Amino acid sequence: MAEPVLEVGEIETCYGLSQVLFGVSLAIAPGEMVTLMGRNGMGKTTTVRSIMGLTPARAGRIRFRGDDIRGLPAYKIAQRGIGLVPEGRQIFPNLSVRENLVATAVARDGGEWTLDKVYALFPRLAERDSSMGNQLSGGEQQMLAVGRALMTNPHLLILDEATEGLAPLIRAEIWRCLARLKETGLSILVIDKNVGALMKVADRHFFIERGRVVWTGSSPELAAAPDVQHRYLGV
Repeated sequence: MAEPVLEVGEIETCYGLSQVLFGVSLAIAPGEMVTLMGRNGMGKTTTVRSIMGLTPARAGRIRFRGDDIRGLPAYKIAQRGIGLVPEGRQIFPNLSVRENLVATAVARDGGEWTLDKVYALFPRLAERDSSMGNQLSGGEQQMLAVGRALMTNPHLLILDEATEGLAPLIRAEIWRCLARLKETGLSILVIDKNVGALMKVADRHFFIERGRVVWTGSSPELAAAPDVQHRYLGV
């Protein structure tokens, strides 16, 4: 079996004196799409922040493409090839669509993502090329955030709250694009609550509750376990 692109082992993370993660472990294989699901406040975003070095884990291991990255500053983790689409999108409001995309662009060995390729994936962004970030709809901003992460030519793409607050049609468009990205062989970690859509595109799922992974399994296993969805998502 190929070495995981990302391996998180028994991480513990705190905000001040308040511990949020209690031994979280997960792994993502090359070309695999994995989800992290759970109710609000259960530790999903903290897991992402720990991986990215934004809220460093105080214990455990985080390995990316075979190297230990726990303790590295966030910018060095990003430079190694993890593209983050953060919760709330966080695009640059006073830059144009084109400027937002070019601002983070990285030419990486084997990297194929260019402005033209992002515009081919999201034709709506090509139409809004010169529009400022704050002139875009929520859906367009999410497309821009995904495109901006792709322009770093990542080995792993992480999407935190991938479709939160988006209209159903835009949500479906984001899922279609993620399915296309997976077909290119990109490894993807998705945080979202849209379990029906995730089961169609993702390979494996991790459910987190109160800072602990409480269930993990494949899409067929999750489909066969509606009690898991009800218990940990309330659906």
